[in-house]
Amino acid sequence: MRVLILKEGTSRSRGRDAQRSNIMAAKVLAETVRSTIGPKGMDKMLVGGMGDIVITNDGATIMKEMDVQNPAAKMLVEVAKTQDSEVGDGTTTAVVLAGELLAGAEALLDKDIHTNIIIDGYRDAAEKAQEILDKIAVNIKPDDQAQLRQIALTSLNTKGIFGSQTHFAELAVDAVRQVMEKRDGKLTADIDLVKVMKKHGRSLDETELVNGVVIDKEVAHAEMPKKVTGGGIALLNAKLEIEKTETDAKINIDRPEDMYLFIEEEEKLLRKMAEDVAKTGARVLFTEKGVDDQVLSQLAQKGILTVKNVSSGDMEKLAKATGGSVVGILKDLTKESLGQAKLVEEVRVGDDKLVYVRECRNPKAVTIVIRGGSEHVVDEAERSLHDAICVVRNAVEDGKILAGGGAPEAELAKRLRDYAVKVGGREQLAVAAFAEALEAIPVAIAQNAGINPIDIMVELKSKHNNVRNLWYGVNVPTGKTADMWKMKVVEPLRVKKQVIKSAVEAVTMLLRVDDVISSKGTGGGMGAGGPSGMPPGMPPGGMDDGM
Repeated sequence: MRVLILKEGTSRSRGRDAQRSNIMAAKVLAETVRSTIGPKGMDKMLVGGMGDIVITNDGATIMKEMDVQNPAAKMLVEVAKTQDSEVGDGTTTAVVLAGELLAGAEALLDKDIHTNIIIDGYRDAAEKAQEILDKIAVNIKPDDQAQLRQIALTSLNTKGIFGSQTHFAELAVDAVRQVMEKRDGKLTADIDLVKVMKKHGRSLDETELVNGVVIDKEVAHAEMPKKVTGGGIALLNAKLEIEKTETDAKINIDRPEDMYLFIEEEEKLLRKMAEDVAKTGARVLFTEKGVDDQVLSQLAQKGILTVKNVSSGDMEKLAKATGGSVVGILKDLTKESLGQAKLVEEVRVGDDKLVYVRECRNPKAVTIVIRGGSEHVVDEAERSLHDAICVVRNAVEDGKILAGGGAPEAELAKRLRDYAVKVGGREQLAVAAFAEALEAIPVAIAQNAGINPIDIMVELKSKHNNVRNLWYGVNVPTGKTADMWKMKVVEPLRVKKQVIKSAVEAVTMLLRVDDVISSKGTGGGMGAGGPSGMPPGMPPGGMDDGM
């Protein structure tokens, strides 16, 4: 007798078939981004359904734009997102490492090593790797600007903003140092207070850091001054107009004189609003809400530069930058609540008008205005700058850094192999597989630079057998190995630790899956056969195009 448990059309794969399918999908996705690693990494051109184009080598952006459908591959997309939100850099490294760990697990599964033994070995290796990273990390002072610039430069040298890396590194360091604060004895830098604006036109070298805030609005009235030097800045979260009643109301006017009195009273109220602002000594007004035309006219007569409908996020940044307070009721606006800046001016940038609040006394919010020859250039510059700001933030907050260029991975691989012998049993095979997966990073850096990966790994292993060669990695310009510390290729400890955490968590979850049940209509996406979910050997068009 036939018994139906699942809906008709449901597909199911179990045991090794399910594991192989998941591993294959994740490996294909990792292989897609592998070519973007390192200073000679290539870019990807991603074309959306509407024909919009994104050109980037940023792992998180590639993952986000690819619209992956396969559930196993989606796990790696989540790895990239987590890495990006936690530390801002190392997204590609995390995905490639996860793919290599799965490839290592697949080889062990073929040798009849149980899944749980592999998972235990990977977790054990990950914990040991975190310990080793903590031991070999080097302390850095938050006021060591030269070292911070090198950290930003290491991140930017892998991006597509050729020729402007040094300028962007300086901007990233200056911005983070400006917003960092000491809380409970610890340094923190809230990078949300670094506003990044994109305006295409001119060149990347003309990207500037404004010690204040840039508002994407124009001055609210033509008669108002376009430039104000010195004076107080009022920040208001209230409407400067006559409020409409919540309930319908009717006013009966019997005589023309009453009509005149009613209008005059309205005008008096509006005039008083402008006078209340002027009374505080404010020469500039930013308001989150609307402003009546008559109030704007009165403010213009008093020479008060006004910007209306400013976003709440920008109002918060203005308060941080100018030292003022955002006031919710007009009558609470006082001289003490005003902020200060040396210059407030309206500037035309391309076709747009922006209001710059410059040279604030000790701004805890700053703005970077990115310029570039085209929208694609500006977009990629923004992604690159975000990564640079994040790595500088990580280094400032943790005070610990490592060399880059594949040196930490090579050292971890060497030490984990030694550790695997102590672990013993079948679990040591998983620890050894973990070590081999880590070596995929220097191999990818070498391959993307056109260097023979076998030669470089032989040389790298030989160097790391000597304790004094701790920081030897891939020297891309020469095609040999070199001391990355001396070459000033450095990155934050937090990035490397998060790479291992993110990759291992995703891999262990995928390996535990032994049954994949897909409801009817959920096919497609990146299946075991490749990006389109088709079996190996199937042409991109699937069935005959003439059908």
